[in-house]
Amino acid sequence: MKKILAIAAAAALTAGVSAFAANPFSDVSTDDWAYQAVSDLSDQGVVEGYPDGTFKGERNITRYELAQIIARLMAKEDQLNAEQRATLDKLAGEYADELANLGVRVSNLEKKVGNIYWSGDARMQYQHNLNDEGKAKDNDTWNGRMRINVKGQVNDQVTVNGRFVNEMDFKDSDSSDTTMDRIYSQWTPNDKTTVNIGRFGVALDQTGTFWDEDGIFDGVNAAWDNGKIGVEAGYGRFKDGYKTVTVGDEDYGFAWKDQASTEAWYAKLTGHIADRADVSAFYMEPTHNFNSEAYDVLKGAKLYTGDKNAKVWGIGTTVDLGGNFTLDGDYVKTQWSGKADIGGNTYKADDPALWTAGLTYGAVDTDKPGTWQLGVHYVKADAGSYLLGNSALDLTDQLEYGWDNWSDVHFWVARAGVALQKNVELDAYYNFAAKASGSTEDPDDTWGVELNYAF
Repeated sequence: MKKILAIAAAAALTAGVSAFAANPFSDVSTDDWAYQAVSDLSDQGVVEGYPDGTFKGERNITRYELAQIIARLMAKEDQLNAEQRATLDKLAGEYADELANLGVRVSNLEKKVGNIYWSGDARMQYQHNLNDEGKAKDNDTWNGRMRINVKGQVNDQVTVNGRFVNEMDFKDSDSSDTTMDRIYSQWTPNDKTTVNIGRFGVALDQTGTFWDEDGIFDGVNAAWDNGKIGVEAGYGRFKDGYKTVTVGDEDYGFAWKDQASTEAWYAKLTGHIADRADVSAFYMEPTHNFNSEAYDVLKGAKLYTGDKNAKVWGIGTTVDLGGNFTLDGDYVKTQWSGKADIGGNTYKADDPALWTAGLTYGAVDTDKPGTWQLGVHYVKADAGSYLLGNSALDLTDQLEYGWDNWSDVHFWVARAGVALQKNVELDAYYNFAAKASGSTEDPDDTWGVELNYAF
């Protein structure tokens, strides 16, 4: 934001506080459209110029400079009306970290809300899903979800964060469940470094096809990012996913057992290139057995247990191509070290890969009603590659069908979104042309539509 625009906004906030003041800066003339705002706020002591007597209104204002203005306005809060005070409180909450660095304890805001900040989102969703046989028939769902985020400011560097989630099945249930799927503390010693401990979300790949931040991670992580390069590492448990898969005929087969409590560590490196592209790479490795117990399906007898059964690495990118086009994609490789010999047959996933690539036009900005986007992605998952079972692109049905049948699967997904009103977004997706390998029947197309609200 240009400095002159920020000052004009601040002047509108304090309209009526002061009378006409003399021109304090050599580069602001009486003919300038913002002359009155600049002179009034200078007279009130809200804005200051540079030692050479200039204002430099055309340069971009920094968050720190804007926080200084907010701090000075807070000192005059008793002169504002109720609407102006409400706007100032929102600004103080948004710039709380910068105000803390200035030594300003947003005391008035803390008195009003108890030093707790609330936000949230809601979703109404209809989906045309696959059944166990891969048929999109008589398996539709219609549900709603509301999530409430809460952040408590412990001190200048530490917050405690939580998220309440209520999910309701409008079609098949007359009740709903409310849980808390996030609770963690965050230490931010500076504006480049964060340390989290508790239950929170982490994002591994760029598209979220393998694992996105909506998944549950219990543990600790640390991240550092200076705007050009970022590093992140964590240790804990990836709680979502870890599917059970059965391989073999109905008389004699085996399955890898659900290992949702498996401890793991991960590391991630991200490069930010000229504000046009993000390129990242990650590596994760379980410290104990990971989907690695093979057993007789009928008798339940354990036949094989592998150690460190899966190691996963991936690379991905998101690129702004210009002209409102964005390219993104991921390649994720799973290296299995375990195998089982059953009935003379050896079962082993030969280092399966999952990859996706897509192109999106436009972008939805819920602050700007009418903005829209349209995109298409291609997804291919080898048998045994959809390890964690989490997806941000509504690809779950086709990917889980491939996992459950130990089959390669590939398909296309089209996705569209539009901002209907401020903070209201309509989204739709369509998964089509899916193919499965071997004798596994190809799954049907699936689709869904949802309304998303932010508050």
